[in-house]
Parts: sequence; structure tokens; C-alpha cells
Amino acid sequence: MRISFAKFTSLAAIFCPTAALAHVSEQAFVLLLPTEQFIIGGCLAVAASILLVSFLPKPVVERAFTPRALPWPALPRWLPHLTSLASFAAVLALVVIGLTGPRDPLSNLLPMMIWTGWWITIISALGLIGNFWTWINPWSGLYRLLFGPDPAAPLRLPERWGVWPAWAVFVIYFGYFIADPAPSDPDRLAISVACYWLFTFAAMALFGGKTWLARGEAFSVAATLLARCSLFGDWTRPAIGLPGWALGQGQRYGIGLSIFALTLLAAGSFDGLKETFWWLGLIGVNPLEFPGRSAVIGSSLIGLGLAIAGLVLAFALVVWACRAIANTGQTGADQPSFRAVFTALAPAVLPIALAYHISHFTVSFLIEGQYLLAAIGDPLAQGANFLGLGDIRVTTGFLNSADSVKVIWLTQAGVVVAGHVLSVLVAHHAALELFGTARRAAISQIPMGLFMIGYTLFGLWLLATPRGL
Repeated sequence: MRISFAKFTSLAAIFCPTAALAHVSEQAFVLLLPTEQFIIGGCLAVAASILLVSFLPKPVVERAFTPRALPWPALPRWLPHLTSLASFAAVLALVVIGLTGPRDPLSNLLPMMIWTGWWITIISALGLIGNFWTWINPWSGLYRLLFGPDPAAPLRLPERWGVWPAWAVFVIYFGYFIADPAPSDPDRLAISVACYWLFTFAAMALFGGKTWLARGEAFSVAATLLARCSLFGDWTRPAIGLPGWALGQGQRYGIGLSIFALTLLAAGSFDGLKETFWWLGLIGVNPLEFPGRSAVIGSSLIGLGLAIAGLVLAFALVVWACRAIANTGQTGADQPSFRAVFTALAPAVLPIALAYHISHFTVSFLIEGQYLLAAIGDPLAQGANFLGLGDIRVTTGFLNSADSVKVIWLTQAGVVVAGHVLSVLVAHHAALELFGTARRAAISQIPMGLFMIGYTLFGLWLLATPRGL
């Protein structure tokens, strides 16, 4: 039995025959579904949304991206710092459990909480309900407690660096996520979490807490970006609207933040690609005789780098084509620069990145969420029952039925298509702001529309194609 590479790395399912059997069963049923028809239907849905949006009057699009203010009670200023302190205490407890608790990653609370509770659940929730990460990050509360509300920083982070420090940290993290030989080993993970917490806190002490969280802490920057896809925006003001309305509210995206958005999409896409038969064949690995994670470290890291560079280059070509078409016959101030078009359109990929994250980990969440509940109820594996749920029996029976697997696969495919449709709306809204008229905006989006359709095809193919490991 072989366990999926992505499930192996992200869900702490090291050497777990039950999870392996469940994944093989699910994919076997998926391969029996008429996925070609669903893929064609998904691409046609995205194409239809492109055509529909191109005919919408500018005022209609602008109203769609105008949120409605929500009445929101004034909360005590100390509350976010208190919740941050609680989060710090939780991280500290998790590190201790990782070092002293059970060695089985499926029983130890640390890997289950990091890979299932945080990376799958919290990251997805940020993109659905808003940026509550500002309330639960494990640094800001202790920083304020030790240094005060607005201390002078000993060093100044150069403005020209923008968010590149955060981007570099995220790329390093994702390299660890996909290539470390044992990312779910409790000891290794505990040391990694502790080192990252200390690194971030030290950087905050040197460069200032607000500055480093906004420009150097990878997950704070990622949370801010993904939260703008949600109904409630990034929580900078109490409002609700069309998902993604905050992406069209005029925030200034520099080149660094735009590249970060593209990196979120490229990294998530490669995480799905690296387990396919196509990729394994490309790197010369027999999917039925996987030699182990240590044998593919180099190819995984190289593939991640190529995925990021390739997507950025492809998107730059799309932006160049959008600008060239829209600027035909225009002169002077009517021609926005390449930089302006690139930074305006790049945020449109964020709903796709969020959709891929959710769909990629749907099955993982259904299985590993059960292990997470069991680990919370008995964090030290000593027979405790803190949640009052008794002895939780993890089940994968829903993956042994063609009907239930079809529902799951269609849900995943629907999420991918919905993410692309939302991206089409966001891109068209940005084009209206850039080019002024509905006609120029619609024409400019022809290359972007082809890019969206192509990426929809790619994303649905990832869900349906044979996978190994």
C-alpha cells in the first residue's frame, strides 16, 4: 500500500496503512468517474463567466465590489493581545508535547495540530471569514507585554526590501513542507516550530513588531492576502460583501506582494503536481516502488523553484499581452505601465490559490480531522477524555463508496471552478480601474481569460489524474 505524497507530508500520516488504503480507494473511484466531462464542464463554466462579465456595465461591477458596513461593537484594545498570549501558551504546550509525547505522529498533538489544525483548517478559514490571524498569532501579545505598545526598533528594515523577507521565509517553509525527510516526526517538528518562533520574535525585537509582522513574517503576510478573498475582507473595517471584495478596494500591491500572491498559487499547484504519475515519470521514479522522501529532496526543491519562476514568467507574459491589446491606439496617460497592470491583476490569482488549497486537502481534512479530535481529547496518549467523546474510532468508510467519493470529487471540482470564476470577476474589476472603459477592459482580459481557462483545466486535471507514492 502506498500513501499519497501530499497526504504523507501535510497530514502527519507517516507509515499509516489505514490512511494509505483510504487514499488508494478514493483515487481508484475517481479514476472510474467521467472526469473528462466534468473537466470540460468546469472549463466551459469559467469561459461563460468571462463572457458574462465582459458585458456587465462598469457601475454594476463597482457595486458588486462595494461592501455593506456591519454594526460591530467596540472591543477592548487589550483583547487581541490576550488571545495572542493564549496562542503563545498553546504553541509552547504543543512544543513540549512534541518533545515528550507519543512518537506516533497520528497520536501526538503537535503534528496533528500543525498540519491539520493550522495548515489545512486555519489557513482555509482565513480565506473564508477574514484575517483573525492578527488575533491568534503567537508573537504580538508577548511582544507588547515585554516591550510596550510602540517601542523604538534598534534596526530599520529597508523600505526597498518590501515584503521580500516574508516571501523568502515562505519559500523556505514550503521547501521544508514538501522535501523534509520526516516533517511530521514530533521531535523534528517541535524543534522546527520552536526555532521559527524564536527567529520571528528576535526579528520583531530588532526591526519592530508591526514592521516585521507586516513585511517579514510569512504567514502574517499570507493571511492578509488570503483574507481579502473572504466575505468580510481583511477585518480592517467591519463590512461584508461579495467574496473577494477587499481585493478590489484599492490597496497598493507592490511587485513583492504581487509575486507573493503568485507564489501562493504556484506552491499549492506544485504540491498537487509532485504526486502525479506524470511528475514521477519525469523525475524517473516508479510510483509503485517509491524509494523514499530522501531520494526526491533535490527534485522536489528544484520543481518548487521552477513552478514559482514558471508561473511568474507566464503571468508576466499574460500581463504584457493584456496591456498590449488594451493600449492599441491609445497614447500618453491612457496607457498604464506594465508594473501598474502586473500589480493590479496579480491579486486576482488569490481566489484560485485559496480554492486549490481547500480542494487539495478536502479528503485529508475528512480523515486527519478525526485523528486531530482524538489527539486533542488525549494529547499525551494516556487514556484521557478531555472532549468527552470517548474512544474516537477513525473511519475512512466514506472513501469506499463510489457515490460518496463522487460527492467529494464534485465538491473539490466545484471549489476549483468557483475560485476561478471569482478570479475572473476580480481581474475584470481591476481592468476597469486600469483602462477606464468597459470596452478596453473587456478586450484586455482576453489573454487573462485564456490563462484562467487553462489553469482551470490544469487544476481539474490534478484532481483527476493518477497519483502515486
